[in-house]
Amino acid sequence: MSVIEFKNVSKSFGQGDTASHVLKDINLQVQDGEFLVLLGFSGTGKTTLINLMAGLEFPTKGEVIYKGSPITGPGRERGVIFQNYSLMPWLTVNSNVSLSVDTVFPEMPKAERQAKVDHYVKMVGLSHATARRPAELSGGMRQRVNVARALAMTPEVLLLDEPLSALDALTRGNLADEIENIWQTEKQTCVLITNDVDEAIVLADRIIALNPDGTLGEEFKVGLERPRDRTAMNNNETFKKLRAEVTQYLMDVGIQARAAGTKELPNVTPIHGVPKAVSDAQKGMIEERFLTFEQLHKVYPTPKGPLTVVEDFNLKMNKGEFISLIGHSGCGKSTVLTMAAGLNEISKGVIKLDGYDVQGADPERAVVFQAPSLFPWLTARENCAIGVDKVYPKASQAERQDVVDYYLERVGLADSMDKAAADLSNGMKQRVGIARAFALSPKLLLLDEPFGMLDSLTRWELQEVLMEVWSRTKVTAVCVTHDVDEAILLADRVVMMTNGPQATIGKITKVDLPRPRTRKDLLAHPDYYAYRQEVLDFLEEYEHGAKPKPKAKPLAAE
Repeated sequence: MSVIEFKNVSKSFGQGDTASHVLKDINLQVQDGEFLVLLGFSGTGKTTLINLMAGLEFPTKGEVIYKGSPITGPGRERGVIFQNYSLMPWLTVNSNVSLSVDTVFPEMPKAERQAKVDHYVKMVGLSHATARRPAELSGGMRQRVNVARALAMTPEVLLLDEPLSALDALTRGNLADEIENIWQTEKQTCVLITNDVDEAIVLADRIIALNPDGTLGEEFKVGLERPRDRTAMNNNETFKKLRAEVTQYLMDVGIQARAAGTKELPNVTPIHGVPKAVSDAQKGMIEERFLTFEQLHKVYPTPKGPLTVVEDFNLKMNKGEFISLIGHSGCGKSTVLTMAAGLNEISKGVIKLDGYDVQGADPERAVVFQAPSLFPWLTARENCAIGVDKVYPKASQAERQDVVDYYLERVGLADSMDKAAADLSNGMKQRVGIARAFALSPKLLLLDEPFGMLDSLTRWELQEVLMEVWSRTKVTAVCVTHDVDEAILLADRVVMMTNGPQATIGKITKVDLPRPRTRKDLLAHPDYYAYRQEVLDFLEEYEHGAKPKPKAKPLAAE
């Protein structure tokens, strides 16, 4: 039996020539008791679809029906969990949940209302924090309050609008598991919108992709038994096949081909040496120990005495090698990266690049941060040109402009070079950050979770951009990430760090997969999931803050 039905629904915003057509001719049935996941890129109308179900928006054309009657507004039978927490900051956990219960059930005796609050607060694991206010809670705990508040309204349908997207990977995975447990316990109908393929497969009975033009795309049935264990699924052939099918569909419909570009990289040399099309993409790249971390330590003073964040970090990298640095939050990944950038003082040990000690910041070491840090009033071209003008002092203005335009074209911004940074999407801003780093023709590229603030599918797109541009320069690179698939996709070796404090290298995995790489090719490679399992096993061992004794000291280089 269908609970929610869309009949030829279209939704537009604005009128006439300026109208934005978000959804087109949607025909959809949500079945009683099912867990439906709507999956798509940003801007495909996912949130609008949820808002229509919730009665927060109304169709421009067609009808949205709940149990046979048109939806005319919000109702307690349809509970919504939004991406942001929207909690009352002056109220405790208990009071935030009570607020919704008191509103929805004003005639219920006070003791029963409190019992309902207690039940759902306990269900989301917050019984120990009932007297805390939102400012005293982590992001994951705040979202749990949001979940408890929605559940306490006893809705028949739970609508989830990317509720986990603002959380770190570990918290996101744990809360997704809890949502699945709650769904099975409460027997509600659930509709989740997300841009994360793994999250969709873990939770869904049925996945429907949304196309960029606002139409419904392909439907995928999820035939995996419940409960679904994320780690165990890595060895499940049904999971692998479905994951590859969904990924291929989304990349085919959502990731547009990048412009080939008209510019050639001029034959100019930066102040720290290199080009001639980056020395013809580094030719043989046989230079060993091009970058070395030797006995690296980072110690911070605290009122309780020195705190060693990173300890005895040793790594040797060859010229042109791409390393992914992965580990749980607080393991010192970014600390190592900022020391390599010269932005963070080394407490003990040394970092050597091309035979010289790293001391202070230098354009020979380019950094792409999680937030691109552009000047909002400057255009993409002007933001990119700032470093280029300093690095190529002997080049003509036209040559420097060619360098900027070449890399902006490479990252797919040929048509947006003259747009102000303030008018660019987050994904486009990060493209500018990547182009700006490559335009410096650095000896070392340092990437600090460069796609961490982006949605999952935009991240895929920019990973492809990064790999395409990197293949033209073969610059030595270190990328800090918390994403297992990203780590394997990009790297020649994945370096795994133990938990902090006193974090160090716990394991190194050499990724012997062919280049150039695409996500679709890797998912089809017979060795891909074995590499993925190695990294997942290591992270699981350290998942809850444990500090197991290393079984053997890892070799820093082969």
